Amino acid sequence: MGSYRVCLCFRRRFKSGEAVAPQEVRELFNEYAEGGAHMTSDQLSRFLAEVQGEVYEKDELDTQKVVEEVLQKRHHITKFARHNLTLDDFHHYLFSTELNSPIRSQVHQDMTAPLSHYFIYTGHNSYLTGNQLSSDCSDVPIIKALKRGVRVVELDIWPNSNKDDVIVLHGRTLTTPVDLIKCLKSIKEHAFSASPYPVIITLEDHLTSDLQAKAAQMITKTFGDMLFCPNDESLNNVPSPEELKYKIMISTKPPKEYLNSKSVRENSKQLLKSKSKDSDEDEWGKVVNDVVNTQNEDDKGDFESNQHNDDDDESNDDEYETNQESEYKRLIAIRAGKPKGSLKEALKVEDDKVRRLSLSEQQIEKASESLGTDLIRFTQKNFLRIYPKGTRVTSSNYKPFVSWMHGAQMVAFNMQGYGRNLWLMHGMFRSNGGCGYVKKPDFLMNVGPNNEVFNPKVKLEVKKTLKVKIYGGDGWSMDFKQTHFDLYSPPDFYVRVGIAGVPADVTTKKTKIIEDNWTPTWEEEFKFPLTVPELALLRVEVHEYDMSETDDFGGQTCLPIAELKQGIRAVPLYDRKGEKYNSVRLLMRFDFI
Repeated sequence: MGSYRVCLCFRRRFKSGEAVAPQEVRELFNEYAEGGAHMTSDQLSRFLAEVQGEVYEKDELDTQKVVEEVLQKRHHITKFARHNLTLDDFHHYLFSTELNSPIRSQVHQDMTAPLSHYFIYTGHNSYLTGNQLSSDCSDVPIIKALKRGVRVVELDIWPNSNKDDVIVLHGRTLTTPVDLIKCLKSIKEHAFSASPYPVIITLEDHLTSDLQAKAAQMITKTFGDMLFCPNDESLNNVPSPEELKYKIMISTKPPKEYLNSKSVRENSKQLLKSKSKDSDEDEWGKVVNDVVNTQNEDDKGDFESNQHNDDDDESNDDEYETNQESEYKRLIAIRAGKPKGSLKEALKVEDDKVRRLSLSEQQIEKASESLGTDLIRFTQKNFLRIYPKGTRVTSSNYKPFVSWMHGAQMVAFNMQGYGRNLWLMHGMFRSNGGCGYVKKPDFLMNVGPNNEVFNPKVKLEVKKTLKVKIYGGDGWSMDFKQTHFDLYSPPDFYVRVGIAGVPADVTTKKTKIIEDNWTPTWEEEFKFPLTVPELALLRVEVHEYDMSETDDFGGQTCLPIAELKQGIRAVPLYDRKGEKYNSVRLLMRFDFI
């Protein structure tokens, strides 16, 4: 029982406790336990095969061990008087995120294809602790990103004030610098804490030739044999993630002679004072309790006129001349650049060369309108990196699907920000065991008999329909204070569920509101037709209805639909920053029809 004070002399009492098994779970237990009060390990095996779609080789899954694990977790005993499950034990098993997760936790995709065949978990200005103009530069957000599985780290490298050392800094802003060597050491220490697959360091280089030599020395000394330095300068044959396990790769432009540029720190002050015109909002509305700006921006401009506006990627090549061969040049595993001329020219595939091209979010949007197949063909062999437009001073993010639909491997996000678009990025890279590399769908890699490639403009038929049932939820009473949602009564929860993906698949639906209940039961079913299930994400958000104010946030997750396991699953929820709650979860069922 929980109680809430309504006035000095009166309390409202409400039941609280563990969520009860939904009707459908009770019926399944009765069916597979064959009317008995207990379910044996053999009966559980049959349930896992027929309802959950779990396909195992003989002796691969020891269901008796699963039964004992459930009993141990639920009853905290090690010696078992019985070796079967009651209805409550069975429900506890289904509602356990550890024992019954909605997606696979192991790497399961082919990791032997060339690196360019994968979407890669990519950070933007990875060293910033907050906004793009005045926050601190630090190795802490780099470490945090690596621990989350991010595989591409971006460092902007500049001379220090004495011009005798290398610092990491968001140039021409008010950000406070951090030493390059500190960032490199932290990358070395944490690079493979979440994944064994290669870490790529993208450098935005603003160094003199002597400081480039110093940076090369630091990189070589710090990483040693971990560095992948290709013998083939053009890297025509790109190795696979498997071949590059535990390797560090450097990606930047070949060295240029340094030219001093006038500081525009005053401009940064003005930008910071002015309101940003960026938003992380979408059709789901404002992220509850988040402060985000909501104006829109006119994103006009072609490739040539817009190339250098964002000052994001490797330096201004208009103002440099090529330097001599150097140690620094030898370190570059993936050559980058922003070629001059039209974007169609820039997207030409060269037979003897693999390179990385960087485009802003506006440029990929514009290119997708008329150069869709050129983008697909380019990304089948070369790397395409997309970065946020320069006016995203609050470290907000953009929608990633246009980039993914056109094969862009490195969709660079501000990992230190948060909001719905970052939740989508977290969701995509829960795929493939969270290793930071997700194999691109075959349709993006296929080449037809007449050398034709996928055309993103073509209207597609529905490939499959996902049926989602939301039974109920639990865990809020453990992860939140009793008065967090309402001072005078338990929360009134509802769920928003929908699809993020290509425009034809995008939709959102909503359950009814369950009033005054910490363990709500909805038992509602929704169907989602999908034209591109390979890139679709299931979005789930729980909100607490508030009649007088903005609804409160109760948790969220995004799940890659290509990875969903069928059947009844325990779905863990995450907070606004993408950190997993200890206890909050939903019981859901997934079926493809």
